[in-house]
Amino acid sequence: MSVSAGRCYWSSVLLVGVLSVFHLRTVAPQHCVWYGECGSSSVLPDKKLNCYYTGPPKALPPEGQPLLRELCPGYDYGNRSVCCDVDQLQTLKGSLQLPLQFLSRCPACFFNLMNLFCELTCGPSQSDFLNVTRVNSSSVAELQYYIGPAFANAMYNACRDVQAPSSNVPALSLLCGKDAKDCNATIWIQFMFSIDNGQTPFPIIPIFSDTAISGFSPMNNETVSCSDILEDGSGPCSCQDCTLTCGPTPVPPPLPPPWKIFGWDAMIVIMWIFYTCFLLLFVGALVCAWCYRRRTLVSEYGPIQDSKNPLLNFSCCERLGERFEHALRVLFTWWGSLCVRRPLLVIAGSVLLVALSSGGLAYMQITTDPVELWSSPSSQARQEKDYFDHHFGPFFRTAQLIITTSLNSTIYSPYPAGADIPFGPVLDKDLLHQVLDLQLSIEGLEASHEGQTVTLKDVCLAPLSPYNNNCTILSVLNYFQNSHKVLDHRVGDEFYTYADFHDHFLYCVSAPASLNDTTKLHDPCLGTFGGPVFPWLALGGYDETNYNNATALVITFPLNNFLKDSEERGRALAWEQEFISFMKNYSHPNMTIAFSAERSVEDEIERESDSDITTVLISYAIMFVYISLALGHIHSLRRLLVDSKVSLGVAGILIVLGSVSSSLGIFSYAGVPLTLIVIEVIPFLVLAVGVDNIFIIVQTYQRDERSPHEEIHQQIGRILGDIAPSLFLSSFSETVAFFLGALSDMPAVRTFSLFAGLAVFIDFLLQISCFVSLLGLDAKRQEGNRLDIVCCVKLPEGQETKTDGFLFRFFKNIFAPFILQEWTRPVIVAVFVAMLSFSVAVIDKVEIGLDQKLSMPDDSYVLQYFKNLSEFLHTGAPLYFVVEEGVNYSSVEGQNLVCGGVGCNNDSLVQQVYYASLISNYSTVAYTPSSWLDDYFDWVKPQSTCCRYYNNTGQFCNASVVNPSCVPCRPMTPSGKHRPEGEDFMHFLPMFLSDNPNINCGKGGHAAYASAVDLSANGTAVGASYFMTYHTILRESPDFIQGLKMARTLAANISTAIQQPVFAYSVFYVFYEQYLTVAYDTALNLSVSVFSILLVSTVLLGFELWSACMVVVTISMILINMFGVMWLWNISLNAVSLVNLTMSCGISVEFCSHIVRAFSISVKGNRVERAQDALAHMGSSVFSGITLTKFGGILILALSKSQIFQVFYFRMYLSIVLLGAAHGLVFLPVLLSYVVLPEPKKKPHENNTAYKILYR
Repeated sequence: MSVSAGRCYWSSVLLVGVLSVFHLRTVAPQHCVWYGECGSSSVLPDKKLNCYYTGPPKALPPEGQPLLRELCPGYDYGNRSVCCDVDQLQTLKGSLQLPLQFLSRCPACFFNLMNLFCELTCGPSQSDFLNVTRVNSSSVAELQYYIGPAFANAMYNACRDVQAPSSNVPALSLLCGKDAKDCNATIWIQFMFSIDNGQTPFPIIPIFSDTAISGFSPMNNETVSCSDILEDGSGPCSCQDCTLTCGPTPVPPPLPPPWKIFGWDAMIVIMWIFYTCFLLLFVGALVCAWCYRRRTLVSEYGPIQDSKNPLLNFSCCERLGERFEHALRVLFTWWGSLCVRRPLLVIAGSVLLVALSSGGLAYMQITTDPVELWSSPSSQARQEKDYFDHHFGPFFRTAQLIITTSLNSTIYSPYPAGADIPFGPVLDKDLLHQVLDLQLSIEGLEASHEGQTVTLKDVCLAPLSPYNNNCTILSVLNYFQNSHKVLDHRVGDEFYTYADFHDHFLYCVSAPASLNDTTKLHDPCLGTFGGPVFPWLALGGYDETNYNNATALVITFPLNNFLKDSEERGRALAWEQEFISFMKNYSHPNMTIAFSAERSVEDEIERESDSDITTVLISYAIMFVYISLALGHIHSLRRLLVDSKVSLGVAGILIVLGSVSSSLGIFSYAGVPLTLIVIEVIPFLVLAVGVDNIFIIVQTYQRDERSPHEEIHQQIGRILGDIAPSLFLSSFSETVAFFLGALSDMPAVRTFSLFAGLAVFIDFLLQISCFVSLLGLDAKRQEGNRLDIVCCVKLPEGQETKTDGFLFRFFKNIFAPFILQEWTRPVIVAVFVAMLSFSVAVIDKVEIGLDQKLSMPDDSYVLQYFKNLSEFLHTGAPLYFVVEEGVNYSSVEGQNLVCGGVGCNNDSLVQQVYYASLISNYSTVAYTPSSWLDDYFDWVKPQSTCCRYYNNTGQFCNASVVNPSCVPCRPMTPSGKHRPEGEDFMHFLPMFLSDNPNINCGKGGHAAYASAVDLSANGTAVGASYFMTYHTILRESPDFIQGLKMARTLAANISTAIQQPVFAYSVFYVFYEQYLTVAYDTALNLSVSVFSILLVSTVLLGFELWSACMVVVTISMILINMFGVMWLWNISLNAVSLVNLTMSCGISVEFCSHIVRAFSISVKGNRVERAQDALAHMGSSVFSGITLTKFGGILILALSKSQIFQVFYFRMYLSIVLLGAAHGLVFLPVLLSYVVLPEPKKKPHENNTAYKILYR
């Protein structure tokens, strides 16, 4: 952020001799038109005029010879006399300081420029091309300068590409009086010689001609191209300063063509072919099987082979599975009986363990920091962020306004001539005054923090502090010094306006670092904080670089950022809160204002969570009420209060909540922080799993008939022995799947998986212990005819007929027979395979990322800010290329690896970033980087007055100081003109980094680079440093992801080229890095979960691999279909949806595993009957448990104000439940009826009454 004094370098350079008005040429050829200085300018009294002199050239005194060689190295006058004295040379040197600083980085450009001025000032043949047209006393007052167009164009062409590294703009934007794109040779020279630039003491009129006019021959000296090597050995200009030295313009690689087959999307075509082939094969197989059965008179519905047949011998795995299943049955039977016989002990023990585990909630920590939530500490982006924060300080905070208006555009007509210029509605002067009032009001805000007053100055970014404590405010009003008076500044009379804010604005957007515009106003453009305000940061809604067409003003208040939990950070947060409160209450009829502060997103997410508590509570309340009412099996109205199980349902819900709190407490003891995702998702998950198990336990008991002489504890123990293996299968599968999901690098996914896995397992343990004990107590209450809840009230004895529940009868008599009919099953398979094919076809089309607008409530003020940000802004986030420690900047070789000027490597860091900026639409790099190293080289040159020190103390002497004891840092010798090396480099670098820019030296590095260079503790070496540019505007998640990819690719190329570690850093990388690998992470996470389910299911299903495969196939179909729903419903893939997909994997186990196990142990006669039997018994419990419970609660989520709730919770939860129910209760039974699985064998322990009763 270097300060350029723009056009002020021309001061006193044009001190030439003059003739009186209408004075004819009387000077002989090869003579002077002036010599020496005399008199003061009437235009600029502090400027000297040259003395009119028509005699021959004079010999230059010896003390002037070194100065002449320094200023005019290409002019070897030898002993020839010249038309200037030492004073004129001193004036010329002082006047050329700023062009030296900006143009000398291209030696050919500066050589040609000095050619122009050396001939003008000292040329011994001045009279050939200079015509004095007016003399004031003895001083030249006006002059004509005849210049050959060939020379003028060559000089311009050598300079037009030269860059100003700290400002990211062409140097001619600072030196031409116009934007560089509007500048040419004629305009540039006319501007330099015009008194309107505020620096030229008298008018010089350039006359461009190839031939002699009125006896004057145009000055047409030989020039050098920017690609030439100069006689003094100076090399050609660098590529970014001279396109002639560049190779071919970089061409972005062509985008890979979309994968198409016959003009259609390839995946869609492939899946159509797959589905067609599948249908043909499937229908063919069905026809063949039907024909075979007709010919052999074998029915698919015929009985299975008797397991007593000696041909069916047990394999080793089958015998092992039989023993394992028998052991589980015996264990759970004994345990169930014990829980019913000792209910108080079991319940008290359970409550005690839950209480102890939940005690950890006292140590609970909730992570709301987005960085901690979405970025792993070991991730590349996180490590790079920590490195950047450690060496350069954390990226600053921002408070920002985007202002639009309903006013109309205006037209400005320049005086005295010029085309009309349209000005956007936000550049109306009255509106600018109103905006300035608002800006000043914000500057005056006072907040309170811990009893102390906090103002903007206490927390703002002030780059020149303590020399200049003004806050950085990136606003067009800083072009007017944030002053109503400067905004109203006008030069003119009562009839015409010669210059006003329009002219100043047009000048400043082309030269934002200028300290003195070239209009008649002569006001500075540099911001009051000591740095430039780039127009692309302060304006929006313009086309190309026509900033005058802007339709939005952008005002940014950068604030210092501090490490977390620091006192300073608290002060910044307090001021931001005051800013937000002020803006919420501010209104103006002419302005529409969108605003945001650094804390806004986090605040709105917190408010969103608070506002959704009611919605979530209603959702859970509906599920709780349903569970409490649906558990009861009412046989008659008279026994309504006896047969209801409200108290048991409430107890079951409390058990679910207890398992959640226990999981949270245990991990809180371990110091694992919670996240909002854990709090919002895990209760839903555990409730789904827990309620399903509760319904299975209760409804199995309700359908069971107690054997004669069997006590209640024996009955419940037997029932638990029958169903607990199934519950254990589902719960343990989910637990293992979730714990393996914790291997993810995403903190949000890892934390969710840990908490969910433990909560599900604790829930299972509580259900087979505490809930079984409560079920035994409730069964005794019911048998004693005591009322539910009010158990002390007892009804009279009465005979009641036991009947099956409605859902059980529906599934057994209607639903199961219907879907398993011979004609229905093929249709179901065809429909579900079609769904699968469609989902596979669109799985690669699911968008990756998270639209930041979705994270905000519907009524959030931040939504309008996001909308305006996307609509109006033209520049993206700052982009830093960080060079880690290891580069030896004190050596020429090390310098050449990084710099972008003369002699630097063509593949240096600056050069490669420059090349990338040429193809910004591809690379997302918007501008050439600001380079502290190149600016330092310009600053330290001995020809410059920037680098000076007091010869008596050795301390730095600023260029604005007038003191004879200040001497140049480096000698005017050949070696002194070269780059500093070794000790010289490190000796003067701290001076550069502490130098404030001023009118005499615009290259001071304090404002722009004070934080860009990390010096070693003893100041003897440069450690890390960065080179800053900007991204192009990035609007949507894919844009940010692409920006991150391209920046990292570029950084990797730079690292390879310079053999030093370089990384790209921008503030958003830490949030978007997850999307570079989210597809891989999703595939890995879900694959590991599914594989773990396969292993666990294989073991717990008695080592029946095929049965486990049926579970996994169905779960995989559910997951794939979830991606199809995500594409249809515009749900993107990100950490939130990955958590939900992981959860859906667990919930899918509930829909599938119970059905498969019930099928595997069914003793019905054939596959179809076994499928019907399993669906009737387990399907009704699964449907009434997980499906209906969740369906009611999910529908309430649609009423949430939170967009993220509506998209990622309502839509995904509803899809999980509907797809799970459809696959588990429709497709899976049909699949089981087709697939040949191991036939059930009559095992010795199956002769007990449990099988005969449960599967009657």
